[in-house]
Amino acid sequence: MPNPYPFRRIALGVLATALLTFDAAYAATATPNTVQLHVDAQAKGTPFPHFWEQMFGSGRAVLALRDDYRKDIDAVHQATGFGYVRFHGIFDHDVGLVQRDSEGHISYNFSYVDQIYDGLLERGVKPFVELSFMPPELSSDPSKVHEFWYHPNVMPPKDYAQWDAMIRAFAQHLIARYGTDEVASWYFEVWNEPNLAFWGGTPVQPTYFTLYDHTARALKAVSPRLRVGGPSTAQAAWVPVFLKHVRDAKVPVDFVSTHVYGDDTAQNVFKTDENIPRADMVCRSVDKVHNEIAASPYPKLPLIFSEYNASYANLPNVTDSVYMGPWLANTIRECAGKVDIMSYWSFSDVFEEQGVVRTPFYGGFGVIAADRIEKPAFNAFAMLHHLGGTRLPLSSDSALATRRDDGSVVLALWNYATPVGDTAAYTKGEPQGEVKHFDIDVSHLPAGAKATVYRLDENHGNAVAAFDRMGRPDFPSREQIVQLREAGKMAASESVALQNGHLSIDVPPQGLVVVELH
Repeated sequence: MPNPYPFRRIALGVLATALLTFDAAYAATATPNTVQLHVDAQAKGTPFPHFWEQMFGSGRAVLALRDDYRKDIDAVHQATGFGYVRFHGIFDHDVGLVQRDSEGHISYNFSYVDQIYDGLLERGVKPFVELSFMPPELSSDPSKVHEFWYHPNVMPPKDYAQWDAMIRAFAQHLIARYGTDEVASWYFEVWNEPNLAFWGGTPVQPTYFTLYDHTARALKAVSPRLRVGGPSTAQAAWVPVFLKHVRDAKVPVDFVSTHVYGDDTAQNVFKTDENIPRADMVCRSVDKVHNEIAASPYPKLPLIFSEYNASYANLPNVTDSVYMGPWLANTIRECAGKVDIMSYWSFSDVFEEQGVVRTPFYGGFGVIAADRIEKPAFNAFAMLHHLGGTRLPLSSDSALATRRDDGSVVLALWNYATPVGDTAAYTKGEPQGEVKHFDIDVSHLPAGAKATVYRLDENHGNAVAAFDRMGRPDFPSREQIVQLREAGKMAASESVALQNGHLSIDVPPQGLVVVELH
């Protein structure tokens, strides 16, 4: 359907008529919301490491053997240069690590483990090793499994001597295969979200701490250079008590990890009755844990949010939509300086926690949908990858200004608007809100500087619009898949001239724009 918003309006003083096209009917009735920005290209800035794109999550370990999983890794790595991937289940039964014969003797088969990690390393990505879940052969109750489609076992080991032996054998094998220097550059995280149904020990927290103690000591016994951490909790939980425990028990810890999602509740995360918007929940939680570490016996420990996203549910109008562009940009703005690594959950919808994927756009967590169709979130990551490594002073809740090492200035501009039909059922509709007009002056740019503009919105880089036109088929034909892949690609950039460092850009609701000034 025709879109009522001026998605391609870019006014840079006097531009060619083609770059000034917009919907006249809308313009006649709407008053743009104007944002004035002043940026000094030579200002002293602050370090701006790309913490949001250093790591991604993914479906369980065995999926890393699939061709489409590996192709998706290649695509996301090319777009972001990410360095680590985290997944559940390296100890699950389908990976086949632990073998127990008829007489009860335990042995280890590293065939799939090697193929999984070899495949990552060949693609320039290192493992962030989540040490989970319990091999049924070691479990205190093999019948106690999580409700995920692949039913991982969530119980403590029957015998911690056998768990310790497996952890040592696992670490020794990795070092023998890849070398100490390589494996020391990985991370080892003990379990996943033990404060939820992923851990069946009772009482919950003390039994998890026992698991952590055994695991950390077993890893360090193989090499003190191996990095281990936790508590890998959901809802940014347990960090102060975890750090007090490891200090009191004299157990090694090299980093803190935890998780949060945009629709986690204030009651679960902060024990308050606030209504924290989806736009702010993640970074409010990051700030909380950042301050908890600073007040702990380990104030310099790295903080890793090893899962985050705008939603923990399958909400098509959130994770499949262009909403993710402004949400991600605002999250970067709010979290900068408070966290070392954030791992978006996840890089691919090669993913089976709720079962085999039935349709490309169901609200999956990945930035790439089934059949290798790039979602708007993929384009948001690709665009924000252009940001520089120095953050320039700028007071705005809808813009970032950065400088790259070559002196180029890169701006991110966005128009945050809440999702359309924020429910599990897909709701078709246009993002609500006004066009946001950015009036920008950049001083101390070199003579002859030009602007390269990248856009993500309903009409740019949005495969869902094409999927809607197809009638949202559960099982697109091969021809439709080709069309969706093409529709999902990032829109071609626009190269325009500047007038004395001034430019004006209109951004529609849920739109994201990245501007390179060089």
